[in-house]
Amino acid sequence: MSIASSPKAPPLPGFKNVDLSQSSVSGLSSGAFMTVQLHLAHSSTFVGAGVIAGGPFRCAETYRAAAIAEDSAILNAVSICMNPLIPQTAPDPARLARNAKACADKGEIDPVSHLVNDRIYIFTGSRDTVVNSTVVDTTRRFYEHLGVAPDNIRYESGVPAGHSIITTNPEDNPLAANRPPYINQGDFVQSWRILEHIYGPLNPPSERLSGRIIRFDQREFFNGESRASMSDYGYAYVPKAVEEGAPARVHIALHGCKQGYAYVNYVNGRPDLENGLPYGNRYFTTTGYNELADANDLIILYPQAQGTDNGATQNPEGCWDWWGYTSTSASEPDYYSQQAIQIRAIHGMLQRLGTP
Repeated sequence: MSIASSPKAPPLPGFKNVDLSQSSVSGLSSGAFMTVQLHLAHSSTFVGAGVIAGGPFRCAETYRAAAIAEDSAILNAVSICMNPLIPQTAPDPARLARNAKACADKGEIDPVSHLVNDRIYIFTGSRDTVVNSTVVDTTRRFYEHLGVAPDNIRYESGVPAGHSIITTNPEDNPLAANRPPYINQGDFVQSWRILEHIYGPLNPPSERLSGRIIRFDQREFFNGESRASMSDYGYAYVPKAVEEGAPARVHIALHGCKQGYAYVNYVNGRPDLENGLPYGNRYFTTTGYNELADANDLIILYPQAQGTDNGATQNPEGCWDWWGYTSTSASEPDYYSQQAIQIRAIHGMLQRLGTP
């Protein structure tokens, strides 16, 4: 459905006793790249981040002189930030850390000093053929260059996993798979590891959920602009205790490419609406976040990106913007800053949750 024809959903509600200063964020693939951007843009709000198969801040601008500005970002994204030919051509974490500090000095993102005590979970599967492990390793070193203590970073690189978030669900892909829906079966639930690393010991996950998944209208947060490449609706899991007023924290979970609820394959620039894929709700229902959140009074916010492929925006796979496709100027991109349309929208959702 187009934005104009989609029916309205209820607005995102706010809740009492939500401590937004204890918020956190995690994501897979393009959601992992966006996790790093969102974390740095609003680091005064976040206490931690989980990065599954994602690279460092602004890595798509590693070699900006390689081509004209717009092509350069795409070339960098594919050939540097996803699969560098050799480790030496992977993103330079020291240089990108300096760039982040410069952005903070200009007021484009929060001061990087807020990051020092944050807890960071970083993961790369040793069988990942989509985002090379050498790139993910630069994310670890990027955070260290910004002053995050090594003891605060949990870096996992020895699991023979493909490009995926890991669950214990028997219906998910084999562990080493590199194919949609990018949810693979292993012997642990990765979302639980992320939340426990960020927040410390937590209550065991609920066997039966007490709360509910709410659907809300995202369009108010990006003014319905098509360049945002965001879906009409977003989702959130809210435990019953939180709805009844219990103190709560918020974790933002960002899906990867081809994982949003509205994902469809594009053929010759047109959405293939007759052959929609059946797994669009899997990320916000089966990845384990909700069960652990239910037992620990956490709200899980699931913003949704959507594929767009037209003369202005090329994002057919429904990825979050980590190379600049939403920027209004290719020579002066803003996709990483507090003013970026997607970051502004997600931050607005977070603020709403803490406003009863």
